[in-house]
Amino acid sequence: MVEMPEFGKILPFPTRDPTRGVTQPGLPDGRAERIGMTPTLLAAVNAYADANGGGEGYFPVPNAGLHVIRAFHEMDNHYVYQPSLCITLQGGKEILIGEETLSYGPMQCLMVGLDLPACGRIVSASPDAPFVGITVELDIAIMREVLEKLDTPGGARTNPVRSMFVADVDGALADCVLRMVKLTETPQAISILYPALMREFYYWLLSGPNASDLWRSAAPDPHLDRIGRAIHLLRENFTKTLRVERLAEAANMSQSSFHQHFKALTAMSPLQFQKQLRLLEARRLLTTEALNVAEVAYQVGYESASQFSREYSRTFGIAPKRDAMNLKAALV
Repeated sequence: MVEMPEFGKILPFPTRDPTRGVTQPGLPDGRAERIGMTPTLLAAVNAYADANGGGEGYFPVPNAGLHVIRAFHEMDNHYVYQPSLCITLQGGKEILIGEETLSYGPMQCLMVGLDLPACGRIVSASPDAPFVGITVELDIAIMREVLEKLDTPGGARTNPVRSMFVADVDGALADCVLRMVKLTETPQAISILYPALMREFYYWLLSGPNASDLWRSAAPDPHLDRIGRAIHLLRENFTKTLRVERLAEAANMSQSSFHQHFKALTAMSPLQFQKQLRLLEARRLLTTEALNVAEVAYQVGYESASQFSREYSRTFGIAPKRDAMNLKAALV
């Protein structure tokens, strides 16, 4: 089995192109009250980061499926997102998935329902006002168990929902996350109390202000499950040539239906999805292995080193050799 690394945790990435004109997400009506709920949670998350090495970076919570991130500078992180809820407490962030851009700021979150390669951009951060966020890993099976006990929310959608979208965070959900973070002060209690807190978390998530979208995303869906099987096949064999026919067969769908539903859920074609997996693995290899650009290109499935270099430069904004040198220097 080929395991894709958690790229965002091990590699720094170059700052975004300043000419792209990214702006801080605004505050729609009603957001100010929700943002007022963040100081206690923000203080608890900062306290956890300070107690576990301080500074900026990723701070996983052992045995709890939580990850704290704090960044003092704007930056890009290219990696494969796994099912999770990524909450922003301070600062702003953008996600580029396919050709779409999603923006979210304080008391908003990114809902991720499938394994998806994407570029996350921290667009508002400084030493005085760092970006602070917390990610909660999702167990879709348990999430569906909770969902089965709830009444269908009014206005629930019947059309497909993107497997990655932005939602608001209300006070009940934020309070539950706060108690998850505070639980780290009693490590021996995590394994006993955290499962119950996660069920409460799913309850507030699925009954909150974005219940209709979240319900549609979490509910059992034959198309979502089928596309998930094709994504698993892509991740296990991303270095190989995979014809659409084989992916459609894995999803038990016609080619036209498979392509339509794959793009509806991921905002990418299967070919674009595979290309992102190859380039992410190539970046990891260039940084961690003693391989040159051509060797890496062939190892991740490219037949042409020049084509690899062009696509790498287009995706990451820098030539692979230069990028590898910068990344290795940053890790020293």
